[in-house]
Amino acid sequence: MIYMMDKIWFPVSKIWFPVSITFRIAAISSFLVLCSGVFLAYIFARRDFRGKELAELLVTLPLVLPPTVIGYLLVMLVGRNGLFGHFIYNFFGTGVMFTWQAGVIAAYTVSLPLMVRTAQAAIEAVDKELEYAAYVLGRSEIETAFLITLPLAKKGILAGLVLSFARAVGEFGATLMLAGNIPGKTNTMSLSIYSAFQAGNNELANLLVLILVFMSLLSIALTGKIASRGKLEV
Repeated sequence: MIYMMDKIWFPVSKIWFPVSITFRIAAISSFLVLCSGVFLAYIFARRDFRGKELAELLVTLPLVLPPTVIGYLLVMLVGRNGLFGHFIYNFFGTGVMFTWQAGVIAAYTVSLPLMVRTAQAAIEAVDKELEYAAYVLGRSEIETAFLITLPLAKKGILAGLVLSFARAVGEFGATLMLAGNIPGKTNTMSLSIYSAFQAGNNELANLLVLILVFMSLLSIALTGKIASRGKLEV
């Protein structure tokens, strides 16, 4: 099956793989971000401990670092001769670099701060008196978190998830450094746009750009919808 755009024909396979691998990476990384990000957000919002400011700084750092720097640091950590990559290779007999799993690591790293910051703000906005009332009634902290705190902060958590997913979908620099741009293996939509542009295949680049722009607009709309619903319910 083929599509035609501006009288230029190209096979669906050139579109399908970048789209499918991008959404696979974004979905897996977003799930990991949701689990770990909400946990970290709760700890930062409800705990005071030595080194808290440093921990928050390290989690937030990927928001301001250039993606290539993030990619380089990840290579130093999980590359074959990296701090953790050496042990991974010795244990599993294979490395992480230049695999789609490396794309998940890169997407997770750059999108985690969005979830943590958004969820943390939502959790901090929850009235602590409600939590204290639950403690008085005999609820444990874990029960209180799942029955009161997180449900009341769900709008912020959901907004963070949407933003994290959108960030993962559009990730480029760190993915290029860690996973590479291997056709049929690690070429996400962003990487495919770069390759198509270099090759002069503007038709393919235009279509992938449209898909990413649509996803970005949809993410912004969903985030705004969540925020407006939250205001109406207050």
